Amino acid sequence: MRTLILASSSPYRRAILDKIGLAYQPISPQIDENPTQGEKAGTLVQRLALEKAQKIATDQHDALIIGSDQVAILGDTILSKPLTVTKAEQQLALCSGECVSFHTGLCLLDSSDSSFQLEEVIFKVHFRELTDSEIRRYIAIEQPLDCAGSFKVEGLGISLFERLQGDDFNSLIGLPLIRLLAMLSNKGISPLH
Repeated sequence: MRTLILASSSPYRRAILDKIGLAYQPISPQIDENPTQGEKAGTLVQRLALEKAQKIATDQHDALIIGSDQVAILGDTILSKPLTVTKAEQQLALCSGECVSFHTGLCLLDSSDSSFQLEEVIFKVHFRELTDSEIRRYIAIEQPLDCAGSFKVEGLGISLFERLQGDDFNSLIGLPLIRLLAMLSNKGISPLH
């Protein structure tokens, strides 16, 4: 089997990829992830997913490289990683009773010929009305300070929602496995072979 590389330092993306049992190597791409002036969410995440894969491809000449990037959007506002308890409380208060869209760019680049598959996957989270005490308690328990939107859906974060809307629950965590498996299948790779 060809070398498979995950262009990410995210422990969340590694945990998702571990689920399907394919051997891979994680390598952090170290790129500038700032949006350009007026760049829309879908364009941003696809550009960054491709740039991450391309950065790793400069040193890997016969590999399949997975690049992924995600942003959370509330209205017209990008919800970044809060990094502090205060910012996490503010983000969740803003999300209370609202719908947040997660846009994930996914790229599979073949470094042998520089060809790539690139897509945007959207997943929507409908928050229920949250009280201040629920927000504080949730943050104290899970410490979601390194997560866009200030929650971890794979844990207690599920208690914050009214409903989820999308094709692949994994895309909410940052790596849409259904689309990735289709891309890998296009290259003759399946965890079932």
